[in-house]
Amino acid sequence: MASGTHADGHAHDEDAIGKPGIASAVTRTVNIDMSDSMRFTPASIQAKQGETIRFVIKNSGKLKHEFVLGSEKELKEHYQVMKKNPEMEHSDPNMVTLAADQAGEVLWQFSKAGKIDFACLQPGHYDAGMKGKVQVSKSQTNASAGEHQHHAQSKDTL
Repeated sequence: MASGTHADGHAHDEDAIGKPGIASAVTRTVNIDMSDSMRFTPASIQAKQGETIRFVIKNSGKLKHEFVLGSEKELKEHYQVMKKNPEMEHSDPNMVTLAADQAGEVLWQFSKAGKIDFACLQPGHYDAGMKGKVQVSKSQTNASAGEHQHHAQSKDTL
């Protein structure tokens, strides 16, 4: 009975934000720059439901920065922990921490439509506005079903 249920309470919001991607399923690469101006470039990314993206992240600054995907709630909670424990080292599939002039990557599959946030959780960086979002649009199969419904509703209003 070692199924994938999260009955132990450690869901990590993975269902809400997607899951670690596999290299063979990557559909495109998105380059992201992190700078000491406390910004991600780009800070807004479009994705499609089901898409697996290779995020290639470069720290062009002199300070340590990180890229962490998560729900806004999860990122804020994690940020509070980081402020109390600034030397805490952590490594999860949804994130990469980079020293000055380093590059790294995160492979991620977006399983649900909606907004997924990303941020730098180094103390002071999130508060300074170092955050962004991935807007995940519904996959075509769901969109065409929705369109079909819309046409049915249009006929009813005539």
